[in-house]
Formats: sequence, C-alpha cells, structure tokens
Amino acid sequence: MAVLLDYQHVEISFNGNAVVHDVSFQLHPGEILGLVGESGSGKSTLVKAAMGLLGSSGMVTRGDIWFEGKNLPDLSDNEMRHICGEKIGMIFQDCGASLSPIRTIGEQIMESMAAHRKVDVAAAKATAMELFDKLHFKDGERVWNSYPFELSGGMNQRAGIAIAMLMNPVILMADEPTSALDVAVQRQVVEEMLNVRKVFGTAIIIVTHDIGVVSAMADSILVLQEGHVMEYGKAKDVLENPQNAYTKKLLSAVPRLRRERL
Repeated sequence: MAVLLDYQHVEISFNGNAVVHDVSFQLHPGEILGLVGESGSGKSTLVKAAMGLLGSSGMVTRGDIWFEGKNLPDLSDNEMRHICGEKIGMIFQDCGASLSPIRTIGEQIMESMAAHRKVDVAAAKATAMELFDKLHFKDGERVWNSYPFELSGGMNQRAGIAIAMLMNPVILMADEPTSALDVAVQRQVVEEMLNVRKVFGTAIIIVTHDIGVVSAMADSILVLQEGHVMEYGKAKDVLENPQNAYTKKLLSAVPRLRRERL
C-alpha cells in the first residue's frame, strides 16, 4: 500500500533536550491514525514537527518525516508554505480561539484561499458553500456571514474543519479537536471528520488523550508515553488486545464513544 507520510526514527528536541524519542509510523491514503497518550507525551509535538510549527526552540534532531519524496524538516519556509494548508491541513483544539474575532468566517475563508491561489469573493463563496453542503451544514449562508463569537463552540470547530478542507488536502492533522467540547458536540465533530474521510478520501491523524474518540474513529493507533512509543498497530488489535501495561491503563480509564457508520 502507498505511504502518504512516513516518520522514520524521529527524535524531537527543545533547547537541546529530547522530548520525543525514536518514533516511527506511516500514514496511508484514507487512513485515520490516532496518536494517544497523556498530556506531555509528545503527541502534538509529532504533528507540529510535520507542519513546521515547533517554534524557534524546537527541532527534529534525528530521523526523517517523508512526504511526497521530501523530508519535511529539511524544507525552507517557502517550500513549507506550499505544503501546509494546500496538501496538509490542520485543525486545532479550539478553532474558535484560532479564528480572528474581528473577521467573519467568510472573510477568513477568503484569506485562507488567497494565500494559495488567486480567487475572487464569488468564487471563494461558491467553493465554501459547496463544501458546507458536503459537510451537512444546515445554514451555510449564516456561517459565512457570522463572526466566530456568534457561533457555538461546536459550530466554530466544524467551521475550522471546513476551512482546513478548502484546498482539499490529502492529509488532515487534528490536534485535540474534541477536548474543549462536551460529549454531545464531540460526537458531531467525530462524525464530521469521518464524513471528511468518506467524501474526500482524506487521511487523518487525530491527536487525543481520549480513547473514546479514537475507538470511534481510528483505523490504527500509536500510543505514546513520555515521548516513547508504547504500542502501535491496527485499532482493533490495540483496543481489544493491548500488549503494553500503559495501554491497558489508558483503556481502563475512559468510556468509549460507539462508532456510528455514516
């Protein structure tokens, strides 16, 4: 099977101190991979490394992250701009906080698209409305015209997913996309991301400490503790027959959302 994204023996350090150690995994087309572990285990750091978001104090100090024949940590800022957003999208823990409070969702969609291609308002709106329709937004026009504070937390999160999918990236990185939401809204966001995979064939890496979310979504799971891989394999195997004591502890701690077929 083709490999979209390939982490090979990745070590990540901040100010010279390694926080992620010898992590290897692959993401395949259309696959949903769950990165699971407690806070501080290195989950978000692994995703940010692929997006060039480690900041001035962080860097990949060993190993490679391969995408389309290129090692992402070696690329220039300009080369990364052509990949981030266009080929690899990202949604954050609180999309409402990452959206500008003084611009409408429509204006922010325009800005996001204009960063990658020439586009006018009518074309951007038509693209957005088509996407909103595919993602089952009930009132796309209202979302387009709304400021983030006029939308619920769940709706902002769904709008964040839509903005990340505007350029139809082949990979969507989701960094704790449900942790700021209540359980009922969590389910909506989980179903939204499953629908993104169904409609667009997008591969997804979801970072979460919530085994319930992963059991509802993931095809494969990588379990991290303090920057080390504890377990990696098919979701069914990891969830039903965990080999590692840490994985067993995580599984016993959290109730699971049932997966509903869309």
